[in-house]
Amino acid sequence: MNNHVDLQAMAKQIMMEHGFEPDFPDAVKQQMARIQTHPSSPPSDKVRDLRDLLWSSIDNDTSRDLDQIEVVEQLPNGAVKVLVGIADVDAFVPKSCPIDDHAAKETTTVYTGVCNFPMLPEALSTGASSLLENEDRLSMVIEFVAAADGTVNSGTVYPALVRNKAQLTYSAVGAWLEGTSKAPPKVAASADLQSQLKLQNQVAQSLKTQRFQHGALNIDTNEVHPILLNNQVVDVAKQEKNPATELIEDFMVAANGVVARLLEQVSSLRRIVRTPERWDRIVQLAAAKGGHLPAEPSSKALNDFLLQRKQADPDHFADLSLAVIKLIGPGEYVLERPGDPEPGHFGLAVQDYTHSTAPNRRFADVVTQRLLKAFIGGQPNPYSDGELSAIARNCTEKEDAARKVEREMSKRLAAVVMSNRIGGTFDAIVTGVTQHGTFVRVLKPHVEGLLAQGSQGLDVGDKVRVRLTRTDVQRGYIDFARA
Repeated sequence: MNNHVDLQAMAKQIMMEHGFEPDFPDAVKQQMARIQTHPSSPPSDKVRDLRDLLWSSIDNDTSRDLDQIEVVEQLPNGAVKVLVGIADVDAFVPKSCPIDDHAAKETTTVYTGVCNFPMLPEALSTGASSLLENEDRLSMVIEFVAAADGTVNSGTVYPALVRNKAQLTYSAVGAWLEGTSKAPPKVAASADLQSQLKLQNQVAQSLKTQRFQHGALNIDTNEVHPILLNNQVVDVAKQEKNPATELIEDFMVAANGVVARLLEQVSSLRRIVRTPERWDRIVQLAAAKGGHLPAEPSSKALNDFLLQRKQADPDHFADLSLAVIKLIGPGEYVLERPGDPEPGHFGLAVQDYTHSTAPNRRFADVVTQRLLKAFIGGQPNPYSDGELSAIARNCTEKEDAARKVEREMSKRLAAVVMSNRIGGTFDAIVTGVTQHGTFVRVLKPHVEGLLAQGSQGLDVGDKVRVRLTRTDVQRGYIDFARA
C-alpha cells in the first residue's frame, strides 16, 4: 500500500489545512507573465558594477532559489572585507502588487521533502531574481570588515550589479575544506577560487569564535531529508553540518547584524528568541549530565556546558541539542521602533538581529530589503508601525504553520520508511511531553513518533529504548512502546 501513496498530493492537502494557498492565484500568474514579457530596465548610475569580483554561492545540492553570494578581500591590516550579495527581489516585486500580496500572506517557501511550495513564482525565485551562475543580477550588497579576532567593526549596504562565478554545494565544498575529499571540479580548476574559499572559511571561523565568546549556542540540529529512489522514499538521512554550512551561517548572522544596526534609526522588523521560560528544566538536564548552570538564564553558561558535552559525548550531542532547542522555544518576528528595548536573540547571543538574507524564500527579508532601500536612499519608511507589527505577527504564525507542515510530512515520509520494520527495537530520546502524549525521536534512522505505551515519568531529554508497534502513512502515525 505504501508504495502507492501520492506524497505530493498529501503535501498539498496538508499545506491547505494549515492555512497556506499552494497554488498561485490568476493575478500573480498574469503579473509574472508581464514581468517575463517586459524584463526590468537596466540599473541606474547609482548601482555599482561588481561583476568582475570572484563571487560564488554555496547552497544545497538541488537549490535553485539562490539568495546570496559571497566574496572577501584581505586588507593590509590583517582584517578582511566581506561582501554578501543578496538577491534584489524588490526590483521585480514592488510593494502591494499581486505577487507581493500573495507573498505577504504565505510569508515563506515551504520545503516538504518531496516537493517545494515557493513563496514567489519559480520563474522569479529560481530564475530572474535567483543569483544563478554566470548571470548578471541586481543585488543589495551587505559589506562589512571583520577584524582578525572576528569583531565586525563597520558595515554598509548598497545596490550593485553582480555575477555569480561559481555555484557550489555544501556537501562538496564542506568535504574539501575538511580535507576528507578532493576539491570539486570548479574549485580545482581555479587557484584563485581555492584561495578565496579558504579565506572565507578563515573569516567565518573567527566570526564564529567571536559569537561563541559572547555566548552564542553551539547547537547541532542535524536536519533530516528523505532519500528517494524512483520517486519513492526509501530512507531518511541526517543532513550534517560541515565547514561550508557553517561558513554561510556565520556570514549570514554577521550580515543580518549589520542590517539590523543600520536600521536602528527607523521602525523595522527584528528576529528574536526570548529568554527561555523553561530554564529550570535546562538546568536539570545539565545537572543530570554532571553540569552546573546558574539559576538565572545565561546563554554563555549554557554554551560552555554544550561545548563540554560535545567534547565528552559527540555521539549524542545532536540529541542534547534537540532537547535544548525544544526547551528554548522558537524564534519570532517583532516590530522594533527607534529607542525600543531590544529583547535580542538568546540562541545567537546578539541584541541586533533581523532577517534580510533570503528574500526569495522569506517575506520578512523582502520587507527588510525595502526598509533598507528607503533608508539608504533618504526616503520615507515604506511601512507604518501598524503594518510592520501585522507583518511580524503573520510571519511568526506562518513560520510556525510551515514547521507543522514540514513536521507532518516528515512523519509521513518516516512512516513510509518504517513500515517494514514493525517489531524492531531502537534507542530513542524524548523530544516532547504534551497533553497529546509523549514523543520520542529514534536515533537511527532519525524518525519521531508517539510513545503510546510506557511514557510515565519521562521528560524532554530522557533516553529510552522503544519498540515499533504501528505505522500509518496516511496519517503520519508512528507508534512506539517502551521496550
